[in-house]
Amino acid sequence: MGLFDALDISGSALSAERLRMDVTSENLANAQTTRGANGRPYQRKEVVLQEVGGAGSSFGATLAGVMGGGSSSAAGGVQVAGIVQDQTQGQLVYDPGHPDANAQGYVRMPNVESVSEMTDLITESRSYEANVTAMQTAKSMYTKTLDLLR
Repeated sequence: MGLFDALDISGSALSAERLRMDVTSENLANAQTTRGANGRPYQRKEVVLQEVGGAGSSFGATLAGVMGGGSSSAAGGVQVAGIVQDQTQGQLVYDPGHPDANAQGYVRMPNVESVSEMTDLITESRSYEANVTAMQTAKSMYTKTLDLLR
């Protein structure tokens, strides 16, 4: 494990959490969109993350590599594997005056739950803050190390 790997790992997490916050914000902004560009209600989106460094780089393998008990892989982290749409159907709401109402007066709403999205947004924001703190701590340790060498 290299000297600046902690910064690389936290940096990858910052990028991933920022994208998650953007997608969650998009979901919240479209929570009432009953007709999108495709003519259907908005479908909730989710960000899929994956570990950087391959499937074989578990915590135990990394620790063993750093401690000298095995081969150490490159710095880990996280990356975005993709953005997927939640395919569940939204609720049918009775609103005969709505322009998107069907013949029976029901409107298909998006499958976005505002409370869940706000909870996700808080979680993503806290994860972002935790990674900023980790980067600041690593920077502080590097600075103190350089001060000791003077």
